[in-house]
Amino acid sequence: MTTALTIRPAAPADRPALREVFLHARREAFFWLTAGRLRLEDFDMQTEGEDLLVALDGDAHLAGFVSVWTPDHFIHHLFVAPASQRQGVGRALLRALPQWRAQRYRLKCLTRNEAALAFYRAQGFTPIDAGVSEDGAWLLLESP
Repeated sequence: MTTALTIRPAAPADRPALREVFLHARREAFFWLTAGRLRLEDFDMQTEGEDLLVALDGDAHLAGFVSVWTPDHFIHHLFVAPASQRQGVGRALLRALPQWRAQRYRLKCLTRNEAALAFYRAQGFTPIDAGVSEDGAWLLLESP
C-alpha cells in the first residue's frame, strides 16, 4: 500500500507525465493490441472535457490518474503507472472521486483486461451490461 500519496485535480503542467502514463500503462494492459494503435497524443483526445484527478507518490512523481465524464458519472480512464501498480493507487483515486460513497459511477472494461476486471470487482463494481467494440468484448460495470 502506498503510504505517501497525494491526490489532487490535474494541472496543465501534468500533461506530459499524464501522456506518458497513459501510453505505457495502456501498452501493458492491452497487450493484444498492436503498439502502433496506442499513441502518446491519444491522451489529449480521449480526455477532452473530462475531469481529471492525479495521484502523486511521495517523491511527487505521477503514480496514476482517473478521468471522469462528470455529467454521467462515467469513469472513462483509470490508469496507474506500471511501477506504481498494486500499491493502492487505483483504489485511492476511486475513493477521491466526488461523492464516491453516495454516487454510483460506471465504466467500461475490456474483458481481456483480466487484471483490471479483478481490481474493479474487488472494489465492489458489478456488471450491468456487455458488448463488443473494435478493441474486443467489454463489460459495463457499476460501483456499489
